Amino acid sequence: MSWEHSGFKSIYQTNTSEKYSYVNVVQKPIEIYVFVDPLCPECWALEPFLKKLSTEYGRFFTIRPIISGHLSTLNKDQFDRPLKIKAIWEKTANRTGMCCDGDLWLENPVSYPWIASLAVKAAELQGKKAGKTFLRKIQESAFLYKQDISCEETLYACAKAANLDVEEFSSDLFSSSAKKAFQCDVKLTQEMEVDYIPTLVFFNQFTEGQGIKISGLYPYDIYVRVLREILEKQPIPSEKPMLEDFLSYYKTVGTKEIAVVYDWSMAKAEREMKKLQLKQKVTRIPVKYGDFWKYEDEQRP
Repeated sequence: MSWEHSGFKSIYQTNTSEKYSYVNVVQKPIEIYVFVDPLCPECWALEPFLKKLSTEYGRFFTIRPIISGHLSTLNKDQFDRPLKIKAIWEKTANRTGMCCDGDLWLENPVSYPWIASLAVKAAELQGKKAGKTFLRKIQESAFLYKQDISCEETLYACAKAANLDVEEFSSDLFSSSAKKAFQCDVKLTQEMEVDYIPTLVFFNQFTEGQGIKISGLYPYDIYVRVLREILEKQPIPSEKPMLEDFLSYYKTVGTKEIAVVYDWSMAKAEREMKKLQLKQKVTRIPVKYGDFWKYEDEQRP
């Protein structure tokens, strides 16, 4: 793990107590490159922090997922590979509270991990939001439901769940456009010397310099500190949304994610979700570690 930054020259006034102008906020001065792999358990464990950062400070930044391709070694046929990966997933789940069911690698191993990465780029051809939503869906499929996310049938189901045009996604999946986009991500990973995932790189569009790179999984306060440093301001966190609004937006969330976003203990987050479960607002998803919940839309039959 490492935390690096290079110097940059501010174009703002030196008075750090000044608030951003309306124009600056609309333009979102910060862009965060998030280098991930769909099958990386630590990238999955980063999700609660990204949700909280977006909830509190999302008005200042946009997130750009970069599919690093660092797990290409999974494509190698190693005799003891499944047991090793299972052990890593189980350890990560116990440490982070985000379910990573390592039994996937014994029961339904991912045959061609690179296809899952390519699928994310195909989904992004329908828009950035579509790509992010699809990435989340294939992560859920792998870590929670033990599904082979290199299987086309699974990918189409994820595309449907992400509200993509499935027919368009199908034609884009192995297209030259998707392959080129994936190659660009891999090249960017190499050029920025990202050798560990997850890695976040913060850029300020209104200053000069290479920004700040933080590699690995850190406590939430570290990400806020980095954001503050690159903004050269003391950002005020936004008010948190009502829990039901949060659930309605994300659809499927873990107790850990709720606890992190709302600064609750795991026990309190669990109690609040059980209240909503009694009201039939959410359904508990049976998983190996912790709890995940699916929000039930009011239009349900």
